[in-house]
Amino acid sequence: MELRELKKLVAQGEGITLEFKRKAAHPDKIMREVAAFANTAGGFLLIGVDDDGSIPGLKYPDEDAYVLKNAIAKYCNPPVEYELKQVVVAPNRTVLVFHIKPNKQKPVFVIYNFRNRRGRAYVRVADRSVQASREMRQILKMADSPQQVGFTYGERERLLMQYLGQHEKINVATLAQIGAMSADEASALLVRLTLAQVLEIVPNESGDYFIRKPENW
Repeated sequence: MELRELKKLVAQGEGITLEFKRKAAHPDKIMREVAAFANTAGGFLLIGVDDDGSIPGLKYPDEDAYVLKNAIAKYCNPPVEYELKQVVVAPNRTVLVFHIKPNKQKPVFVIYNFRNRRGRAYVRVADRSVQASREMRQILKMADSPQQVGFTYGERERLLMQYLGQHEKINVATLAQIGAMSADEASALLVRLTLAQVLEIVPNESGDYFIRKPENW
């Protein structure tokens, strides 16, 4: 990547596939963006770029690159595939360009408890990285499965379809209420219909919801 290409990329502003960081401080927190890109459509993490789009660069890019590469290897599980390039933006100033690829094995977790290997998964929503819900994690895990996902059109499915014929979206709690089922059963039904390409999940910081796929209605 050349400086001209970098400036063109920065001009787009932060979004679903683009994140700016002024420096590599708190690399454990930056891993949220790495995991979110890997769990979604991939993206570019630019280190040395301010939120306002200015490009001050880094004075010691090799040190920052070392810190972040180690953090990716330490905190992200399963491993994340990425490419790293350095773009000189001024004398003694460089921007690190991490191109994070969509992961083949999902979801990618950011490990916070190394004793138990427990972590949190994140997905990209607009210009933010949000924690993946239980339903989102299941969908990520099974989305690339070669097995066909089917479902039986029963009373619960009929109620769901009827509700979405009158409302734009639905969540787990609402489906559980209208279908007289447990939250676990509602969750499983919504995940199954999403994997069957009938519904689409919309991640949201205040709670995921599901919408119908237009081509199936």
